[in-house]
Amino acid sequence: MIKIENVTKRFDGYAALDHFSLTVPKGAIYGLMGLNGAGKTTIIKHLSGLLIQDEGTITIDNQEIEGNEALKARMAVIPDELFFFRGYNLIQMSRFHRKIYPLWDEDRFQAMMADFGLPEKGTIGKFSKGMKKQAAFCLALAGKPDYLILDEPVDGLDPIVRRKLWHYIMDDVADREMTVLVSSHNAKEMEDICNYIGIIADGRMVFEGDLLELMPATIEEIFIEKLGGAPNEK
Repeated sequence: MIKIENVTKRFDGYAALDHFSLTVPKGAIYGLMGLNGAGKTTIIKHLSGLLIQDEGTITIDNQEIEGNEALKARMAVIPDELFFFRGYNLIQMSRFHRKIYPLWDEDRFQAMMADFGLPEKGTIGKFSKGMKKQAAFCLALAGKPDYLILDEPVDGLDPIVRRKLWHYIMDDVADREMTVLVSSHNAKEMEDICNYIGIIADGRMVFEGDLLELMPATIEEIFIEKLGGAPNEK
């Protein structure tokens, strides 16, 4: 379970997160939605350990993330802005990931690379943006994480690739009870793959619920009701 309780984070006096709380049950796919600047990426950075909250607590399986290397080895994060070592190819990156993730599955990594048609030896820095995202998913999912944290993960990818990626993710949720937190603007896509939804505005959670209990209302209808605008509005 991912649990964020009353978290506040300020930058130069501005509260990017303001007593924000969120709960992601084990084995759930939780969609976090909000307009640009609402605080979604700030939450992802806290869960990644890149930021430390000023107030409140953040735990995964009742453990704090800060300094917890064993916990981080059970997590994979795909941020909106991807990072790969300069000059590395996919095979070189996989050797690095293999040292971090004890459940690394080389067969799966090779199969995903082949499925997406990614070159083993081409420098990742020369990949297109879409290829870089696919490479990030190959590396993340081959590590067989218990927790997958995604920030706008499939933006810019064509529909076939998007379906493949969600298929891999949903298989892991079904087979291993992997827990997924994904931030996105795409209401229809979130409706298709999520079982929980949260809506953030101005650093605060304004809505959180189980989608099965909310039907037949759509995510877009809920979003408009809470914020007065559609999720894809900038």
